[in-house]
Amino acid sequence: MPTQYYLFLSLALFCIGIMGTLMRRNAIIIFMCIELMLNSVNLLLVAFSKMYGHADAQLFVFFIMVVAAAEVSVGLAVIVLMYRKVHSVDVNILNRLKH
Repeated sequence: MPTQYYLFLSLALFCIGIMGTLMRRNAIIIFMCIELMLNSVNLLLVAFSKMYGHADAQLFVFFIMVVAAAEVSVGLAVIVLMYRKVHSVDVNILNRLKH
């Protein structure tokens, strides 16, 4: 498969993630869109690694996946605590947490 297909798929996934992050109000959906953008960058790194024949990018992808796993655990814990406090996952309600 040509590398351009991977590039277009990665661009499409990143654009979907940006649109979901900017347009949605639900914290869980925003969180999933950020993860989608992170995975599209991983796909792009693997495609460039395949194109140039270097394995360095695949090592970066591994570290990004480890950081993403830690991000998921911390992010979901914050969302659960926000839900317990406010009984909603709407990001507009976060202003109430200041008081």
